[in-house]
Amino acid sequence: MNKGKHGRTFGRKRDVRKAFLRSLISAVLLEEKITTTQARAKELRPLVEKLITKGKKPGVQTLRYLRRHLSPELAKKVTGEIAPRYETRHGGYTRIIKLAPRRGDGAEMAIIEFV
Repeated sequence: MNKGKHGRTFGRKRDVRKAFLRSLISAVLLEEKITTTQARAKELRPLVEKLITKGKKPGVQTLRYLRRHLSPELAKKVTGEIAPRYETRHGGYTRIIKLAPRRGDGAEMAIIEFV
């Protein structure tokens, strides 16, 4: 039985999916607002919020953790610019705004951005 399965596969194998999500995370952190499909935005939100929550705690361990998941420039941006904005906030750093369906294939589109 396949009980307890969670997370979207996006029709990709595990390594390709992880790289795909990592590139989406980098785009959100770099641009601070991207337009993507609703499913991708919903899958992306908890990953981005966990990185920001981790970035709020000062220290070398935090920077090492972020550099393992992001490029060094993005890790510095998270700890230096993005995380201090949400110092008094306990989660909920991103919002998803639904848009009209995409004309080509009718996929539900959304904007994911920082609050």
